[in-house]
Amino acid sequence: MPASRPYHHGDLRSTLLASAERTLRTKGITALSLRELAREAGVSHAAPGRHFKDKQALLDALALVGYDRLEQALNAADDPELPLEPRLTALARAYLRFALDHAELLELMYARKHDPDAHEQMTAAVDRTVGSLERVVADAMRRGEIIEDDPARLTLVTGAGLHGLASLAAAGMLAPEEALESIGELVHHMLYGIKPR
Repeated sequence: MPASRPYHHGDLRSTLLASAERTLRTKGITALSLRELAREAGVSHAAPGRHFKDKQALLDALALVGYDRLEQALNAADDPELPLEPRLTALARAYLRFALDHAELLELMYARKHDPDAHEQMTAAVDRTVGSLERVVADAMRRGEIIEDDPARLTLVTGAGLHGLASLAAAGMLAPEEALESIGELVHHMLYGIKPR
């Protein structure tokens, strides 16, 4: 009879999340399995159930880890004393670096499928990240640095361009270095357009 696996583990939740992120990065979302993660952690197959009721709960928790990291990256890059263009360029560069380093995690963060139980946490996480960019745009609008418009719409346009650049780099259609070097130009064109003056 095989020896039973222990149920207890020092910090099983963190161990499972770290292992899940490695699996996501190397094998993709379909390879994620609570049973397999339990085996890797050396615990019983039932042990992850104390932390994640199912695979979706694990995915939601992993997405929240991603939002926490993105928030840290954006906060570290932000300097409210800068004029809008260099401030937005620094934030865009931080976002792109995150997107390049954590492409699979970012895709999971933006997935539309989340457990209703995680809705409030996801909404708060989006507000701390994407919402922070919207607040930068709204602040620039109040200072007269950009046109009067709906800050959410302007942030959507800005974010779409930036995320598109990140997607091209993640898909290998653009070298990561080239994408990072393009950030200043992208932000400049978003702020001033490409029409001759």
